[in-house]
Amino acid sequence: MFNGKNIFITGGTGSFGHKYTETLLQRYKPNKIIIFSRDELKQYEMQQRFNAPCMRYMIGDVRDQDRLIRAMRGVDYVIHAAALKQVPAAEYNPMECIKTNINGAEHVINAAIENNVEKVIALSTDKAANPVNLYGATKLASDKLFIAANNISGGSKPRFSVVRYGNVVGSRGSVVPFFEKLRDSGSDHIPITHPEMTRFWISLQQGVDFVLKNFERMLGGEIFVPKIPSIRVVDLAKAIAPDLPFKDVGIRPGEKLHEMMCPGDMSYNTYEYDDHFVIAPSILFSNRSNDFTINALKERGRKVEPGTEYVSDKNPWFLTVDEIRQFNQDAME
Repeated sequence: MFNGKNIFITGGTGSFGHKYTETLLQRYKPNKIIIFSRDELKQYEMQQRFNAPCMRYMIGDVRDQDRLIRAMRGVDYVIHAAALKQVPAAEYNPMECIKTNINGAEHVINAAIENNVEKVIALSTDKAANPVNLYGATKLASDKLFIAANNISGGSKPRFSVVRYGNVVGSRGSVVPFFEKLRDSGSDHIPITHPEMTRFWISLQQGVDFVLKNFERMLGGEIFVPKIPSIRVVDLAKAIAPDLPFKDVGIRPGEKLHEMMCPGDMSYNTYEYDDHFVIAPSILFSNRSNDFTINALKERGRKVEPGTEYVSDKNPWFLTVDEIRQFNQDAME
């Protein structure tokens, strides 16, 4: 569905943008891939790797709506990946996080509507489900904006959906390279924020593939959540640095002990499919049904039981130490 299309990626110089661009160029023949971001150095570095004739690089910030409207002209599909994502940084710089993650989301929506874009997928985070930190709260607000945008757009286009998943192995800010650096630098311990902490675990390629598939599945207004494994952070440390002891350093500001992607309070709106969940909107749409039992690919889901939660410590799928080591190795290749 991406052959001959114009694809626009906000925050496109990040880890996701790199892998998404690589995958598009390998599998499809897009007319244009537009990388929209505010860092000229990262764009220059990305140009050295991706210089196909279809590539376009545009300097801009999602805080600037006028620039987004101009840059998005002629675009078919938008992936909104731009965000301020560091939990402690958001706690100390709350208004900067709000300006990018909430105001920026509204600007992307308005630009997509103005340009009659066909489909938009916004990347979310597990931290948006029952948020305890500002980053999660801003992404929850962003999710709500993108869902409600399906009413604002009125007619058949654009359609807006959200993809939510957990920690990405090897992405910028991932704990994996941090642990590896400590191991290789001769550190005498690995810092663990809490010995019982758990996390959902997904590779960058899996995240990209999930987003690609959901462009085909989406009806508009749903939040897609993949079924992925959980890990224990102490097991991750054992997989990376088995010979180093742990040191409990305490949970960082705004950090959760366990991650949640489908809250129990939303179970009445949650559908389970073979390899993912869909959280349907709680608001009514003016121009179509809110039934998400069947998606655009005619895949069929079912309502989950009342109170059902999808949370990392209760996930039936946990990776062992050896499985984590192999998973990380495969993800980084």
